[in-house]
Amino acid sequence: MINKQILMIDDERDIQTVARIGLSMMGGWKVFTANSGLEGIRQAKEHALDAILLDVMMPDMDGVATLKALKADLATRAIPIIFLTAKSRAANRKELYALGAQGVIHKPFDPTTLASQIAGFLGWTA
Repeated sequence: MINKQILMIDDERDIQTVARIGLSMMGGWKVFTANSGLEGIRQAKEHALDAILLDVMMPDMDGVATLKALKADLATRAIPIIFLTAKSRAANRKELYALGAQGVIHKPFDPTTLASQIAGFLGWTA
């Protein structure tokens, strides 16, 4: 799992910090962060990313709108996206998968297993 570059798009800085620490320490990954969908789209175009962690509920541009914008752009459409959500209903998960998500991780998540969860969704060697 070494040398992966992940973008975390979440409007909550505490969530970003916890995820960054977990992914850096447990996965050895470089983690970029964005506070909004628009900032995340901009950063996705700037960095050679291996995956994006995307919060579902954000002000202004939510995760679904952000995913649709990323998938519509040739520069970012191939980046795998895993959603982070506090909603745990099966219908919500099915909708996110139908939109093109590679995985769904529920909040609150365990930062010590976050890297292995992502690796499992994407078929990366742990």
